Formats: sequence, C-alpha cells, structure tokens
Amino acid sequence: MTRKKVKLAYISNDSARKATFKKRKKGLLKKVSELKTLCGIDACAIIFSPYDDQPEIWPSPLGVQRVLSRFKKMPEMEKSKKMVSQDSFLRQRIAKAYEQLKKQRKDNREKEMERVMFQSLTGSNVFLKMNMIGLNDLGLQIEHDIREICRRMETLNNIATMARPSNEEPSQQVEKSFGFDGQMNMDAMQKQQWLVDLMSTPPQQHFGFGGEEVMQPFADTINNNLCPNPFYP
Repeated sequence: MTRKKVKLAYISNDSARKATFKKRKKGLLKKVSELKTLCGIDACAIIFSPYDDQPEIWPSPLGVQRVLSRFKKMPEMEKSKKMVSQDSFLRQRIAKAYEQLKKQRKDNREKEMERVMFQSLTGSNVFLKMNMIGLNDLGLQIEHDIREICRRMETLNNIATMARPSNEEPSQQVEKSFGFDGQMNMDAMQKQQWLVDLMSTPPQQHFGFGGEEVMQPFADTINNNLCPNPFYP
C-alpha cells in the first residue's frame, strides 16, 4: 500500500503537532547516524523545541563542538556555497517546476501540430478551425520536420556513399541498401510540397475571413490562453 503524501503545512492541532515532532525527530537523528556510519563523515544535530527544556544534541556535546569548530574554520565563501534557507529552497523548486511546465507545454503543442498534419493527410478540413497563431505554429512544425527529413536523407546518402561500389550511382546504392521505392519517394515529396503550398497561400483563400464562420483558436489547457510562439524559436 502506497504512503499518503503529507501536506507540508503547519499542524494546528497541538497534540498532533507534538506527536509528529517526536516521530520526525527520531527519524531525523536515525538518518544522521546512518549517514555518518555509511559514508564515514562528520555530522551533528542540534534540535530546539518548545517541548523540551534542553536542546536535543547528537551525537554528544563534544562531538557537536568538534564539528562546529571545523565549520567555523572554513572560508566564508565555502561556508555559504551550499547553504540554503527555506525561502531559497522554495524558489529553486518553483523555478525548476516552471521549467518543467514550459517543456511540457512545448511537447504538447508539438504533438498537437503533428496530429493536425496527420488529419490533413486523411482529407480532414482541420485547417478551417485554426487561427493565424495555430497556422504559424503548424508552419514552423512543418519546417522543422522537413529539416529533419533532409538531415536523415543526408545521413543515409553519406552511409551509402561509403558502402557503395565505385561502379554504382549513389541513388542506385541507396535504393538497394535501404529498399527505397522511387514512386514512394515521389509521393512523399508531393505531399510535402502540398503542405508548403497550402501554408504559403494567403489565408483569405482558405478560411474566408470576414464571413460568419468563427474560427476557434487552439487553447492552452493549463491557463486557457493561446499558446505563445516562444515555444517555437
């Protein structure tokens, strides 16, 4: 059975807070002891609480003094290099979460544009429901895919050039080595050209601007705003 995730907030109930303190304090001291034993490092712990008259010290007053003395002898830059407060820790977590959110939004938008391209190849009129921002994102995605196709074709040609006999042409060796069909390549190029022509045609010819039909933009599922273009640098 999975453990329930604990909400990190102040416990208002006195008895529950005291019980949690005792349980967590015991676990913390156990972890410090394990860390010292397993890794062979110097460590100490000092815990002040309103439930005890004297602070909790581990492993002993002499051991704590030895570790603190070693810490005080360090240069100031070394002392503060890895020190974090609760505020700085939360800021780091927020920044990391924001970067993950940006990456996820970008991935979702790319998948959405790929789905639109596949639907268009099946004859769907999905372009009629897109606004100019969506069309711009789609054009950028198409350009990216075309560059990727060209890069992969260049790689295959380089491999074929190194592997082919001197009396064969590069195109013949590529077809023989990788099983390419000339007609299939031609169909793929025609589909690519069809998409490029569609995107280069003025939007008034496709969507009837000024008519009664309202074009719904692609929405951001997180904040219900349009997806910004910076996802496609």
